[in-house]
Amino acid sequence: MTLTEIREMALGLPESVEQDHFGKPSFRVRGRIYATLPDGTHLNVMIAPFDVDAVVRAEPASCAALLWGKEVRGVRVSFSQASPAMVEELLRTAWKRKASKRLST
Repeated sequence: MTLTEIREMALGLPESVEQDHFGKPSFRVRGRIYATLPDGTHLNVMIAPFDVDAVVRAEPASCAALLWGKEVRGVRVSFSQASPAMVEELLRTAWKRKASKRLST
């Protein structure tokens, strides 16, 4: 996957925008961040902490737990090794988690 493909997927979700987050791109819905691009090879996706372990076990070559201090906040995806279908599913899941109920139904 490329940065361009990831941007297209993220910005294709309803009301998604790209905004700066401490000098790095972030994807937001109604002001709430659901994914960030911390560098040119990784995508941080803010899925529910409960779901992280299953994703990491299913995709150990491309996914790792995303920690903020000692708290799990999502998954870090090495997008050069990730399948487009998996990245799209993760982005959609994170978007739904942050979007309002009206948007995500």
